[in-house]
Amino acid sequence: MNRRDLLKSSLALSAAGTLVPGRVFAQANPTAQRDRRLIEIAREQLARAGGGIWKRDIVGIADFGLHSANQRFHFVDMANERVRSFHVTHGTGSDPGHDGWLDRYSNIEGSECTSRGAYMTRSWYVGRYGTSIRMDGLDPTNSNAMPRAIVMHQADYARPEHVSRWGRLGRSNGCLAMGPEQFDRALIDLSGGRLIYAESLGLAEDGSIVEPPRAQTDLLRREGGGTFERTNPGVY
Repeated sequence: MNRRDLLKSSLALSAAGTLVPGRVFAQANPTAQRDRRLIEIAREQLARAGGGIWKRDIVGIADFGLHSANQRFHFVDMANERVRSFHVTHGTGSDPGHDGWLDRYSNIEGSECTSRGAYMTRSWYVGRYGTSIRMDGLDPTNSNAMPRAIVMHQADYARPEHVSRWGRLGRSNGCLAMGPEQFDRALIDLSGGRLIYAESLGLAEDGSIVEPPRAQTDLLRREGGGTFERTNPGVY
């Protein structure tokens, strides 16, 4: 083998060596595309919220375009560009057929619906459901979050085990409920002035877009007149 052929052979081996780790990395990180998009969305929403957000290190993103059996609540670590995902509920009024898909959003008191939009977390408090996190709605679509008592709290019907048994989570009255162990992370990582963004993104783990089985709508006025009564905040 002459020097030119030897050089070509060496370059080919070098190129092959650099390609293999890339393929291995892609296989080992199937969520990489989705996570990059979540980081982009977190940056966009932080910019949209401006200086009103006190702490910008971690952003919570609730993707209600996915079925409740999915880990659709994402903790986006902005400093390290990492994402951790957990289960989260939607409201009874958002899913009247209780099939695990959100059908509608609402900002109306008593609707028991989840609201879309950006929130800023406030202080912890100990209430009816244990330690909970107040949320302040920043958009017209969730401006009633405080008077509606839309908060983050723990619930047994939001445990991953509930999905294993029933194929879906239970439902809240519009609050973002998580399993007790998962909610402990929210208390540490998301309380005290951080951003939470709720929207129907439909970002699957592999980065593809999921289409819900039915069109998702917004309930803008009370149905049938009369008044709504607030009921148990979490039901199977």
